[in-house]
Parts: sequence; C-alpha cells; structure tokens
Amino acid sequence: MAMATIDGKTEPGATPPRQRRPRGRGRLVAGLLIAVAAAGGGFVAVNSTGLFERGNGPTQSAVALPRATTTVTRQTLNDTREADGELGYGPVTSAMARQAGTITWLPDSGATITRGRSLYRVDNKPVMLLYGDVPAYRDLKIGVAGKDVENLERNLSKLGYDGFTVDDEYTYDTYEAVVEWQEDRGLDETGVVELGRVVFAPGKVRVESLESEEGQPAQPGQQVLTYTGTSKVITVQLEAEDQPMAKKGARVEVTLPDGESVRGKVTEVATVIVPGDGQNAEPETRVEALVSIGTGKSARGLDKASVDVTFTASQRKNVLTVPVAALVALREGGFGLEVIEGGKPSYIAVETGLFAGGRVEVSGDGLSAGMIVGMPK
Repeated sequence: MAMATIDGKTEPGATPPRQRRPRGRGRLVAGLLIAVAAAGGGFVAVNSTGLFERGNGPTQSAVALPRATTTVTRQTLNDTREADGELGYGPVTSAMARQAGTITWLPDSGATITRGRSLYRVDNKPVMLLYGDVPAYRDLKIGVAGKDVENLERNLSKLGYDGFTVDDEYTYDTYEAVVEWQEDRGLDETGVVELGRVVFAPGKVRVESLESEEGQPAQPGQQVLTYTGTSKVITVQLEAEDQPMAKKGARVEVTLPDGESVRGKVTEVATVIVPGDGQNAEPETRVEALVSIGTGKSARGLDKASVDVTFTASQRKNVLTVPVAALVALREGGFGLEVIEGGKPSYIAVETGLFAGGRVEVSGDGLSAGMIVGMPK
C-alpha cells in the first residue's frame, strides 16, 4: 500500500531544510498501524506528516474523527470454555452377591434405599445398606480393627443402638449391639457381621437397574443390581490440559435443554482412561468432573439429558476493557487506543491483559472508564 506524504518545495541545488518532528503525542501518532482486518477495513497507517490512508480509500487528515466509537468500560472479564455434559445421578456402582443362595426380593428400579434398609434379600435374609467410604471386604467380629469397623459402629449409633464407643475397634460392647441389631432384623444372633451382609455406600442410593430376578440363584461375584447416588449431577469429560479450570469447588454455569441456566459446582475430579475410537486407536487420558446443580424447575423434571457446562478458565475483576477491534497496533510495537476528547482524536499507548468474549483488558497512563475511543466501522 502506498503511504501518503507531503513533499516540501526546495530551490534547485539547495539542501532541503530538515523538518522538525512534532513533540509529545505526535511522536506516538507517527508510528501507528491500526489493525482493522477483523472489522473488514484492512489497516490504517499514520505517517510523520499527520496524514493517513485507510485501506484503498482516499487520503484523510489525521484530525478526522473515526467512523465509529465505543466506550472504555470497567467490568469483570471472564474467559469461559463450554463443554458437553450428561445430566444424571453420577457414577453407576454394581452390587455384587457375596453369598450363595436364592434371590428372594429386589427393589424397584428407581427406588431410593436409605441407611439400614434392605438393598436386596438372599434366602429371605436382608443385605442391608450402610453408609461408609470403605467397601465391606471381611467378616467383622471381636478382635478386628479398622475403618470398616468404625463405619459399622457409626451406622449402629445412627440407627439408635448404644452401649459402645464409636472407634475403629470391634469390642465386646460392639458385639452386644450387633446381636441386638441382628435380632431386630430377623438374622441369626451371632454377633458377627459376615461378609455380604452389608453394603457400604457414601449415602442413600437410587437403584439404577436390576441385573437379576427374584427366584434366581445367587453366586458370589454375581451382579445383582446397580445403583447411583440420589442427587442429580452432571458428568463432564474434558481434555487433560483443561484440568486447571475444573478444580474441585469451581463454580460453573449449566444450560439445560429448555435454555434455563442454573448454577453448578464441581464436586469431584478424577482422571479416566477412555478407549480409542478405532480398532487400533490408542486410549486417551481425560479429566472427568462431576458437577452438582441447583434445584430449578427444569432440573427437577429431568432424569437424564445432555446439557452445556460453561467453565471459567480465567477471570479478571474490576478492570478496564474495550472491544478487541478498538486496539491500535503501533509500528514500534505494542498497542494503543485512539481517544476522542473535546471532539479531537489523540493516541495513547496501552498494555493488554486478558482477552475474552471479544473484549480485552487494557491499562495505560491517563486511561479511565467512560473514555470514548475509536473503532473501525
């Protein structure tokens, strides 16, 4: 592109007088290149004479006002990323038979089972749900100790049994409470909680599916049913590099199928291995996040649905921002803004920060909220 210039007249053979460079902001104007390709305008070059040319259009004076303007705004700037999520009840867990016998009772699919209630029955004896974070893996009896013992004692206490100390040791006092509990549930009063009599889960559960039938023989290791938690959660899988924005406790926004937006919070984050798409494709490492949501009307009416989850990757609070298109690229490097004051344009240099949503964080000497700055049309 040709640059507009002004040539001073000189006498033949005389040395042209050296022109003085304007001081102050004129020095800044001398090196401005305004990148407006995104707005459909090519670019603007301002030379030392104070004249400039826009795209292929006519040469204009530097004192001409820009074709469009915008306002410097103070706000919180969020860099957000959107991901696909599945609304449901979270991870599905299998309840496996640990004792041989005949399945004599099963709950309905979708039923909620709470502490101390039967999850299913084998030979008409209940397999009961208790709350705890360690799975049952052995008989519990006098002399054993561990977290599973503490879980058992805490559940007995919550169910109204007493006379023992809730700790990690199975004592004679624990034995007596267990005998009383067995009597109440119609079990043999042995004082021993045999493996397979209880299932520990973090809390109450929702029966997801039945994998066996009443009257069917049960064998150790056989899947009886599957269950989930009872709170609606959203499962989101992200690329491994996106893990920083899916930290536990992070706030997110969830858009439901009907367009309603509800707030959510990341409650769990785990690394999972996802099989490759093709036969010979390598498995991929992903980040799986569980998001709890509010109880909006639309959410209450949904059991399963695809939703959009918006994560905040970066946030800058109480900063000055302008549209990205308002930035002026300086010939000597960096960026500036064309500020309109008193009906006249001038240029100030700025530093840029976070770019998000078509806006950019800016700072610079003399820059303040409410200033009018130039924009490509």
